[in-house]
Parts: sequence; structure tokens; C-alpha cells
Amino acid sequence: MDFTEIYRHSGSLVAFSPGAHFILTAVQDRIIVRRTDNFQITRTWLVDASPSPPQAALSVLKSKQKASSSSSATPQIDSWITHAGWSSDSEYILAACTKRGVVHLLKLRDEEWSGRIDSGAEGLVKAEWAPDGRTVVCFSEWGLRVSMWSLTTGSATYIQFPTHIDRGYAFRSDGRYFVLAERHKSKDTIGVYEASAAYKLVRHFPLPTSFVSSLALSPTGNHIAVWEGPLEYKLYILTLAGEILASFSPESDPGFGIRTVSWHPSGLFLVVGGYDDKIYVLDSLSWSPVATLELSARIPPSVAVWREPSKWMETTEGRGFLSYERLQGTHSINITRADPTKPNPKRGTVQLEWNTTGSLLMARFENITSAVHIFDFPSSQAQFSPRLRSVLLHARPILHGRWNPVRKGSLALCTRGQSVYTWSDEWVGEGGEEEMAECIGIPAKNFETRDLKWAPDGKGIVLLGREQFCCAFEVEEY
Repeated sequence: MDFTEIYRHSGSLVAFSPGAHFILTAVQDRIIVRRTDNFQITRTWLVDASPSPPQAALSVLKSKQKASSSSSATPQIDSWITHAGWSSDSEYILAACTKRGVVHLLKLRDEEWSGRIDSGAEGLVKAEWAPDGRTVVCFSEWGLRVSMWSLTTGSATYIQFPTHIDRGYAFRSDGRYFVLAERHKSKDTIGVYEASAAYKLVRHFPLPTSFVSSLALSPTGNHIAVWEGPLEYKLYILTLAGEILASFSPESDPGFGIRTVSWHPSGLFLVVGGYDDKIYVLDSLSWSPVATLELSARIPPSVAVWREPSKWMETTEGRGFLSYERLQGTHSINITRADPTKPNPKRGTVQLEWNTTGSLLMARFENITSAVHIFDFPSSQAQFSPRLRSVLLHARPILHGRWNPVRKGSLALCTRGQSVYTWSDEWVGEGGEEEMAECIGIPAKNFETRDLKWAPDGKGIVLLGREQFCCAFEVEEY
């Protein structure tokens, strides 16, 4: 891999454009756009730090209660950008300052053009683009409402009482419908809104949950999976019309609820993970478990076990790459057994993520934070029998794992070290396609990789440190 220079960022706000031609960075109250072929700055904007009128009034009241701080050339943290992102066509950029209740709108090809959305007294906690690239979705404080601001008409549509501000909503894959979990009169409900008709309400129906934790919309857009909070392991499958097709609870009571749910890219399967170290695979015909994948301390010889080499950073001096050690025979891993009587036990499934074709499933468990499990799922022509294929063992806890969005067998991991880890089954050896795992050092001093993001074309990765970032690109062979 080739690495770029180190650049500054704030709030981990670094994003490739949808076409991967540009990369956006937020640095305090400034937006910077660079080209990805040479990383030269194309555009830069300094956003207006003035708060919305309601927020300005609130700040006046607060200033009367405490002495104002001394002025400084460094912008106040309240004026820093907290959310930033590209529109789907890369034409527009949003930069939200939630503390100031403001969303700034910028245009890539017209540096003089700008727009601004001021939140009301309800405040602002989150802003993002809708799939059409011309609507900004704003979530207010206290779960009061969701505001859909249209750049085309200059008007807004308001939806009241979302259940959550960080989850519990989804757009259908074609962008036509917006599905939102709501709370009305202490009852869970689902609202279905038509995005192409100014978010007109299409359906509104009650949920069988007592307090919905979140929802997941199937890739086909025909089904909604909703599940209870952390105290009850129960999941429901509904249609967009509100019909309850099925419910699922494991036969043995795990004692706690669901932690993560993920649809297969084809919509044929749904995987569910909770606090019981089991992954249930439901099919879309019966909505019942067709397979159960369970975390085990004993790994059979048929599974490829890869271990991060000891002190490999010292060996390579933080540069170049080194292959994992391939362990032979039966291997045992240490699984931390959490005390179920204590609150928030450190156990269960924390991540379930499919690769782009749905042939591989990555799983991470909280009671063995340094390991990644990769399960192999058969194609539709083969007999359905998912199995554990590979386990990657590391010296440090894994923070994030991401599949390549284009290549089916390419995975990247980070562990808050001066390194990035990759696994791939696309290497062609003497016996055909084989898998390989590598540790790659980042040639930079005092850099810790806390997160990573793939470029949309799958050819590069953003590696995020606390206040710095760099990009890694594959070297093309000729």
C-alpha cells in the first residue's frame, strides 16, 4: 500500500465523495476538499460561526449566569463542525454545527454559493443527506421531531416524536420511502413516508413492541425487522403495510435482549445477535432459524486461524507489511466470562457485517475483543450449511472492521495502533484462490488508527487517528 501525508481533522469528519474523486475534511470550523489523485486542495470554506436566533437567545441567558471567557484566536468548540457529508451526486456538502443549531450548505462547483438552515427552539443533534441529494434530514433535541429540508423548494416537512435520534429509521434502497420508528401516547408506531411527495404520510401503524430498540429495512424494501430493548429478546417481521408476518425469540431464554441485526444483501436471510454468544440465521420463507452460529473456545482444524505476529512492529520498524502466523491443528481461545448479575455485561455480539455479495459474514464478540470470526455462507446453488471459515487473533482489542464495498473478499481492521490489518481470499496461489492475512505498518510517528473507511470504489482507505488522518491506496501492478 502507498500512504499519503498526514493531515488534520476534527470529529473524525473525513469522507470520500460518492465518485471517489474528492475527499472532504472538517477541521474545527473549516471545510476542506482535496482531489484524491494528488491530494491538492480544491475548495475550502470557513463556515459562519453565528448561532441560530433561538440558540443565540439561549446563549445570552447562559452568559448572564457565568462570566464570559476571554477571547482567543482559536474558534470556540461550540462553533466546530459536528456533522459533514456529501450529497449523493457530489454536488453539495453539508456542514452542521449542532451546538449552534445551524446546518451550512455548500456547493462544490460554486464557491460563492451557500445555504443555511437554522433550527428552532427544539435544537439540533444530527443532520444528514437524504438519498435524493437535495433534502437535508435534521433531528432535534429530546426526540421532538425530524425536519426534512428541501433545497429545491426551500421548505421543510416536520415529523413529530421519533423514538431515537441515532437509529430507528431507514430509507428504502430506491430512496422512495422513509421509514421511522415513532412514539405516540406511550405507544410504539411506525410511520412510512413518501420521499418523492414531500414526505407525505403513506402508512402509520402500531408496533407490538413495548419499547422498540431499532429497526432494519430489508434490501428489497419489502420487510421491516423491529426488535425490543435490551431486556427482552424478541424480534418482529412486518410488511410496509403494517402486517405482522412473524416473531422470533430463542427457545432458551438468554436473559437479555438483541444487540445487532443485519440483513443479507439479497434479503433472503436475517442474522440476529444478542448477549448469549449465538448468532441466529433466519430465512425469509419461514422466518425461523435455519442455522445457529455459536462462539466456542475450541476451534477445529478445519478452520483457518491467523495470529498477529509478536512484536512485528519492532521487526518492520513500522514500515512495510508482514503476514499473520497461520496456526495448525486444533486451537483454543480465551473467552472472558462476564458476570450476568452486573449491569451491561461485556458479552455478546457487537458487530455483524456481510461482504458485498453475502458470501461471508464477519462477527465480533465483546467477550473476546481481539478476535474476528469470518463465517462462510454457501451460494444459492449449494447446500445451505454456513460454517466458521477463519478466525483472526490480535494482540489488542479490535475497534472496527470494514468490508471492501466492491471486492467480495477484502476486509480491513484497526486496533488503535500504528498499523492496519487486512484479510483477503482473492490471492491466487498454486492451488488456486487462497486466503491471506497481513499486518501493515503506517509510516508515521505517534499515529494511532482509531477508525477506517473504504473509498466507494474500494481502492483506498481513510485511516483516522484522534486528530490526524492519512489515506492508503493499493499499488497497481502492471
